[in-house]
Amino acid sequence: MSNTQHIVCPRCNAVNRLRADRLGDNPSCGKCHRDLFTAHPTDLTASGFQKQIERSDIPVLVDFWAPWCGPCKMMAPAFEQAAARLEPRVRVVKLNTENEQAIAAKYRIQSIPTLAVFRGGRELARQPGAMGMQDIIRWVESHI
Repeated sequence: MSNTQHIVCPRCNAVNRLRADRLGDNPSCGKCHRDLFTAHPTDLTASGFQKQIERSDIPVLVDFWAPWCGPCKMMAPAFEQAAARLEPRVRVVKLNTENEQAIAAKYRIQSIPTLAVFRGGRELARQPGAMGMQDIIRWVESHI
């Protein structure tokens, strides 16, 4: 079924199969019954992160950040606004590098904030530094 896509629930990490033309119809998870898309970034742990980037058929935009990072705090509202514009075409997530140091090391995150786009388990693009909402959207759309 080339018309279906796998979408990982941002809350319970269940993999859902949806028709591609139904992504914008406010779908809910078959396991936990909560919305698959919220128009807000999802905070992920290591296990959720791996499942999102490896099993989701839609691109996944990751904000690698830390709570002590001034530029991360400055970019947070713009990232929130970008999520509202990008979902459901793109899953928008945040990964706290302070809590998930092994993931940050695995992906060689050397400065924060760093944005990265993944699809099919592969990193497509990376951009260090804070950006505004329009720049985030333009950058993501140019790489998906």
